[in-house]
Amino acid sequence: MPTQHHLQTILDPPEGKSAAVRAEHADNRDFLASLADGSMQLVVTSPPYNIGKSYESRQPLERYVQHQSRTIAECVRVLDDRGSICWQVGNHVRHGEVVPLDIVLYDAFTALGLKLRNRIVWHFGHGLHCRKRLSGRYETILWFTKTDRYVFDLDPIRVPSKYPGKKYFKGPNKGKKSGNALGKNPSDVWSIPNVKANHVEKTMHPCQFPVELVERLVLSMTEPGDTVLDPYMGVGSSLIAARKHGRAALGCDIVREYVDIAQQRLRELDAGMLRTRHMHKPIYDPSLPGGGH
Repeated sequence: MPTQHHLQTILDPPEGKSAAVRAEHADNRDFLASLADGSMQLVVTSPPYNIGKSYESRQPLERYVQHQSRTIAECVRVLDDRGSICWQVGNHVRHGEVVPLDIVLYDAFTALGLKLRNRIVWHFGHGLHCRKRLSGRYETILWFTKTDRYVFDLDPIRVPSKYPGKKYFKGPNKGKKSGNALGKNPSDVWSIPNVKANHVEKTMHPCQFPVELVERLVLSMTEPGDTVLDPYMGVGSSLIAARKHGRAALGCDIVREYVDIAQQRLRELDAGMLRTRHMHKPIYDPSLPGGGH
C-alpha cells in the first residue's frame, strides 16, 4: 500500500496564479469515479498501446478496446459540454501486423456522441528502425468535442507565416497584407521532437511525450482557470503544460515511480528550475549552419 505522500499530492497555486494541481498514484477507474460530471474542460492523454511495455500487461486487442472504451466513457462523463478530448495514440503490433489504434478506438468515441474535429498527425524524426516495414515516424491525436459549442482559440498557437509580407494583388484589398499578423494556422501536421535520450525533458519513462505537444492543446482548447485531466499521467507532462499556462490539472498513474517523478517535476516548475523545450524552438537540422538554431 503506498504512503499518503505517494497516493496523492496537491500543489497549491504558485503566487500570482489561481489553478492548483492534483497528482495521484491510483487506478484511473477509481480516480475518474471520484470526479464530478462535467467538471473537466480538456482531457488529454496517451494511453498504453498494448504492446507489452513495462507499465502494461499485453492482452487480446478486443479486451484492450473494451477497457479503453470504459475509460473513455468515464472521461466523457466528466467532460464539460464545451470541452474537448485529445487521445494521443500510435500503433498496436500483432504478429508483425500494424493495427492503427486511432482507427480501432474511433467508434468508442462516436458511440458516445462525440464529434471528431481533427486527426492531428504528430511527426517526429527519431524512433525504432524497422527491417520488414518502413520505420514509423508519426503518431496521431484524435481531437473530439462533446458538442458543437466548444472552446477553441487559434491565436495562441499560430506559427510564423511562410510569406509574412504577402499582399493581395487584386480586388478591394489590393496592396494590403493577406495574412494574419499573428501568424498562420499550424495545420493538422505537427513536427515536434519526441522525448529521446538527449531531450531536455527525458526521464526514466520509456514513452514520455513532450510538454510542447500538450501546450498547443491547452492553449487552444481551454481558458485560464479551466481544468485539464490526464487519466494516464505518466511523468506528468500534461499537468506541467496546464500548470505553465494557469490551468488547473488533475492526473493519475498506476506506477508509483512515475507519480514520484511527476510530483518532483511540478515542484521544479513552480521553483523555476524545470527545463522544458520551448514551444516555438526550431527543430535541429544538422545540414544547416549551427543546426538551424
